Amino acid sequence: MVFKQPTFFGEPYEPESGADKDAALEEAVANALAVAGGIDAADVNVTLDDGAIVLTGRVATAAEIERATAVARAIAGTRPVRNEIKIA
Repeated sequence: MVFKQPTFFGEPYEPESGADKDAALEEAVANALAVAGGIDAADVNVTLDDGAIVLTGRVATAAEIERATAVARAIAGTRPVRNEIKIA
């Protein structure tokens, strides 16, 4: 599955304020994880910390951790992704 950056009428989507932008990015990553194949993201949380996407929570396998990182990086663009997910 390939994830594309969110767009609005073909232009990159940029919410107006910093807080809105952060919340929209957290939501976009969480939604992408929810629909991505190869990962059960029910117990994965997405937050922003110092400009980095932070993934926390628990999954069943190491492959799911790697998949979550790949999905988050595809959505986050140039922002760093810090994966702190543990295996349950």
